[in-house]
Amino acid sequence: DGLQNEKRFIPTEDKIELINRLSETGLSDIEITSFVSPKAIPQLADSETVCQQIKRKNNIQYWALVPNVIGLEKALASQISHIAVFTAASESFNQKNIKKSIAESFEAFRPVVEQGTQKDLTIRGYVSTAFWCPYEGQIAKETVLPVIQKLFEMGITEVSIGDTIGKATPEQVDASLSYWLQHLPKANLAMHFHDTYHHALDNIKVSLNHG
Repeated sequence: DGLQNEKRFIPTEDKIELINRLSETGLSDIEITSFVSPKAIPQLADSETVCQQIKRKNNIQYWALVPNVIGLEKALASQISHIAVFTAASESFNQKNIKKSIAESFEAFRPVVEQGTQKDLTIRGYVSTAFWCPYEGQIAKETVLPVIQKLFEMGITEVSIGDTIGKATPEQVDASLSYWLQHLPKANLAMHFHDTYHHALDNIKVSLNHG
């Protein structure tokens, strides 16, 4: 995820080494690349090569972000069986990030979910800016809920709720999860935190306490 922010192209062999080292740490899941347009994100133009050349372990599930059907075709050709699609809880962030509204982003990856389900892929959905947005400020927990519910309605099996700019506090995470878990299955939720303001570990503890 973070590699796309690096302005210097990271050599393919370095990406492969990074993933191979992660594979030795005991992780069960590793998201290794995104099958996005190389014109949009040149940093990830080598996604197919990375998938082909890493040393895969049988006990690890290797994931990739897939924004559209073209990306899905590349993922399948690269022996990826776990994919993720993404949207945001903030209209402004979605427009700035992928030049689509939230509703338009759903329509863009709907065929990915449909075709992926037909091929028995495991599909995760990401909801960015679920706590704070760099353009809109704090995002209401009530605004986030229907976005998550829509992902489940589409047939996605797990949703990851993201603190994209790392500004969420433990109190906010606690209040949000207390509300969301009245409506959502906790076994199908994951949390995605950044440590920008040094709250990540505390936010993880709060999430674990919610199950």
